[in-house]
Amino acid sequence: QAQIDEAGGGLVQPGGSLRLSCAVSGFSLEEVAIGWFRQAPGKEREAFTCIDTSDGSTYYADSVKGRFAISRNKNNNTVYLQMNSLKPEDTAVYYCATGDYYSDLPEPCGYDFWGQGTQVTVSS
Repeated sequence: QAQIDEAGGGLVQPGGSLRLSCAVSGFSLEEVAIGWFRQAPGKEREAFTCIDTSDGSTYYADSVKGRFAISRNKNNNTVYLQMNSLKPEDTAVYYCATGDYYSDLPEPCGYDFWGQGTQVTVSS
């Protein structure tokens, strides 16, 4: 049975860092594209980063480019999200998700399965 478990969220001051982890089971990271999206109250869901399984290409939305970094460890089926220079507007529930990478689209992340999410709050 496929399962995704996120961890690492919490409260951090503006300018701080957090590292989220995503443990997947029931499938291999070599079989699916994987990434993260976030959902803040009153805002649309934002699929801000993902990895293309075929060649390892990565996508970052402008809102996180240069501050966030996604990586994956195929040996332990875990994906990480390093978040630096956090801003209050990064506050949201962060979800790890799998699906497809649509390389011909400007926003290539397409998700069809995700975990329960982890809360990230950026506040002083």
